Amino acid sequence: MLHLLSRMNNKPLKKMSFGSFLVSLFLNHAALADQDVYFGTGNEYGDGIYHAIFDESNGTLSTAKRVADINAPGFLAKHPTLDIIYAVAKIDETPVVAAYKKNIDGSLTFINSVEIGDGSGTHIAVHPSGKFVATVQYGGGSVAIFLLQNNGALASRTQLIEHEGGSQVYEDRQDSPHPHWVGFSPDGKYALVPDLGLDAVLIYKVSEGKQVLTYHSRAITVEGGGPRHMRFSIDGDYIYLLNELELSISTFKYDATKGKAELVSVTPTLSKQKKLQEAFNSASEILVHPNGKFVYSGNRGHDSVSVFTIKEGATPELLETEHVRGAYPRNINIDLSGKWLLAAGQHSNTVSVFSIDQDLGLLQYQTNKTINLPEPICILFDDRQLL
Repeated sequence: MLHLLSRMNNKPLKKMSFGSFLVSLFLNHAALADQDVYFGTGNEYGDGIYHAIFDESNGTLSTAKRVADINAPGFLAKHPTLDIIYAVAKIDETPVVAAYKKNIDGSLTFINSVEIGDGSGTHIAVHPSGKFVATVQYGGGSVAIFLLQNNGALASRTQLIEHEGGSQVYEDRQDSPHPHWVGFSPDGKYALVPDLGLDAVLIYKVSEGKQVLTYHSRAITVEGGGPRHMRFSIDGDYIYLLNELELSISTFKYDATKGKAELVSVTPTLSKQKKLQEAFNSASEILVHPNGKFVYSGNRGHDSVSVFTIKEGATPELLETEHVRGAYPRNINIDLSGKWLLAAGQHSNTVSVFSIDQDLGLLQYQTNKTINLPEPICILFDDRQLL
């Protein structure tokens, strides 16, 4: 019962007798086994945000349907307390942040948008307070802050931070800053931005009450690594940073009191032999399993997901490399139950499903459960709303 209550997304309950509450709870059990899944789509063939229903009891996806007509909604994020979804996208070729109201049937209603003003957004995150949104612009080399109204609508862009420099290890990719991801520390006190062009994670302090970022420190990864995405360990003590260009994971010890990170180890996601098997290989996404025991990373070109177990000292150890049965896995994500992993094949226009062994972390492809949609590049899970 506690599990079911936690899956209600902390929504207020209508007044009712305890008996009526129990009846309502168990009548809704079937609904709680379903999850909403939203897919952001790419620049060339993607034509909007798509929605499907995922049955966590058997790993089945419904047919994906377009629920938002907007160009290149590359990445999506959910408000922490409201049924609002945000996207970095384009309207009439103008890069924007767009806000949508999530309806009870999973459809989306457009609320409003605000121009980014420095090129297209690459990634987006909502602060745990729900008071502002942060985006990063790969081409613009910047981080932007957008205030939110109490109802979740976008208010205005209030800050634009331009990164400077470039590691120059790979001249065609690292001659200038390229921030690729933005997120927040578990306590919400810091924003972290991996920058592919700088070979570093820039750490910004979040000013309390002002929704303003101030540069604080940086964590340096391997030369030529090309930082892309990152995740915190479940206890918040470590950072797992995915290096796109070198296909490796840099593990950092994170000091929450000081807002600083120190490099501990670097682990390849593919062997040198496997890297050479394809003309082009690059890392795409990194995930930490909800139980904290396993890490997963996507490998484009090799078209696979690498599975790691977390050993003593928090260093990942490679267990297996599982083919995604698609092409160019731009994004992977784990469902809310932690039992399933989905892989979005950008070039194959597919989303494939894998079960996760809860004890070993290994993946098992689910035959006949792959769905098709145009150029999927982002997967976002959310609870189904209760009727």
